[in-house]
Amino acid sequence: MVEWIRLQLDVDGFDDEAFEPYLRRARASGITFTTMADLGDTEDHQRALYNLNKTCSADIPDRGEFYTYDQYVTQRIDVPTFHPEGVILAIHDGAWIGMSTTSLHAAERHAFSEMTGVLAPYRGKGLSLALKLLAIRFVRSSGYRWLTTFHHPRNTSAITMNRRLGFVDQLSEGL
Repeated sequence: MVEWIRLQLDVDGFDDEAFEPYLRRARASGITFTTMADLGDTEDHQRALYNLNKTCSADIPDRGEFYTYDQYVTQRIDVPTFHPEGVILAIHDGAWIGMSTTSLHAAERHAFSEMTGVLAPYRGKGLSLALKLLAIRFVRSSGYRWLTTFHHPRNTSAITMNRRLGFVDQLSEGL
């Protein structure tokens, strides 16, 4: 059995300014950022999110078969933790090229980074950092202090990116 890497970020101590250049650089290259809430939480947009998530998730080690669309909606969208404001999208020339989805868990008073992914042709340009910055801002504006995530230990690029942002190994007293 694989021991997943569990990470957490104290959002109150996060330094936005250190990662703002990634956002500016992406915008300067013609990439825009929006949320599912701004676009509209419609079935068409849910399908587009599903397709982007499925494509980006294919690179996760030992991911297994991805949800069907109906399973995705039932388990990821039609749940109390889903908030369209927490679905950050990167768009280039009208195409969805990146995403960061964050769920809010009111009972536990923490947010969870469900998925951050960028299509292969757009990787290596800091776009994941820009998306995650906007996700962290969403968490902070929602009044949550802790943002958690977990990764397969072979998903070193995601682990490295999150640690660069200040995520540390999860401490149980932090939640």
